[in-house]
Amino acid sequence: MTSAFTGPPLARTLDLRDGMRVWFHAMPEDIFEEIAEYALELTLVGDPARGVDGAHVFVATREELAGLLSSLWQRLSPEGHLWVSWQDGGEITADLVRELALPLGFFDTKTCDVGPDWLGLKLVIRKDLR
Repeated sequence: MTSAFTGPPLARTLDLRDGMRVWFHAMPEDIFEEIAEYALELTLVGDPARGVDGAHVFVATREELAGLLSSLWQRLSPEGHLWVSWQDGGEITADLVRELALPLGFFDTKTCDVGPDWLGLKLVIRKDLR
């Protein structure tokens, strides 16, 4: 499936690279297929065990987001990144993601359209906490 968006491939926009251990939560199939088209050598893990290099979560509620942020804070490798995606017009907003993520020690670095219905915010662990 090819994206209606122009520009770099979604996998590159999401900073996915060969050799990464990644975990995806509730990722829509069309977005997964678009990432797969880029043919990266990713290791998909079924559980975000400590040291995962990248994670991408698709969330709809504040409670779901808060739980995932807290859990992933413990499991993300120090140099890893976490994308949080939400549907435009829903309960989740970039401001809410920041409100919940920044006190944990995350720092936001990038935003993008992940698909026609999804927005995304990239989080990393603050340098002073790595």
